[in-house]
Amino acid sequence: MKILVVQNEKEALDKNVEMLKNLRKDAEIISFDNSPKALAYTRKNKVDIAIMDVKIPEIDGFTLGNYLKDLNKYVNLIYLTDDRSDAYEAMAIRASGCVLTPVSEKCMKKELVELRNKDRKGQKNRVFVQTFGNFDIFVDGNPVAFKYSKTKEVLALLVNNRGSQTTNGEIIASLWEDDFSKTSYLSNLRQDLQNTLTSLGIGDIIVKQRGSMGIAVDNIECDLYDWLEKKKNSRYNYLGDYMNQYSWAEYVHAELDNISYDMEEDDF
Repeated sequence: MKILVVQNEKEALDKNVEMLKNLRKDAEIISFDNSPKALAYTRKNKVDIAIMDVKIPEIDGFTLGNYLKDLNKYVNLIYLTDDRSDAYEAMAIRASGCVLTPVSEKCMKKELVELRNKDRKGQKNRVFVQTFGNFDIFVDGNPVAFKYSKTKEVLALLVNNRGSQTTNGEIIASLWEDDFSKTSYLSNLRQDLQNTLTSLGIGDIIVKQRGSMGIAVDNIECDLYDWLEKKKNSRYNYLGDYMNQYSWAEYVHAELDNISYDMEEDDF
């Protein structure tokens, strides 16, 4: 479990981090004294609980909370405030809790026990990405449908690149052979991808940066990734077919063939 703490007053931040370390010895505690850094972190890393001041410079706590829920609909938001009226807005965005400052260990312990969204161990298993044979993505066992069929190919390319940030130019080069008249269309595909994944509560499988995107490899189960990591011990078998719909996948197809041949030779 990862717990994010965001407070701009360092003394209060350090105190609460130590409190959380005592209360949740099983958790990884990540702390920031400003909201932009916290938001940048959560775009690349999934957190289970976010504990933050309502009043934070640059991006206030409620706005930051909405961003975090866009990235992960199951994140538990716990707000810290010296104003009881803030509890109403916290409820409006379906926060897990609201604690008056200065924070007591008793109150924090209660909030950690009564989380709105309980620990979702194995959450990544909600998302299965198939690359052997035809490419497809499943959530809770159901195939995902996108508004544009080409959106699925964009996702396939990100999976193929195994977590590397892929620029808009690289996507255009792969999908349309450097036809940059497709730039506007790509913007629509990127939006469709984000909207669809967010609506399913899996927006955190994509890591977005300015002008590029990548797949969050730790947030999905994928036959390719499992096979590359475990080889003969993988639950998936590479049988010579890889993303058959897409011509640009042929280069990786050849790489997988070589790995497979090497594995077979090791048996002799």
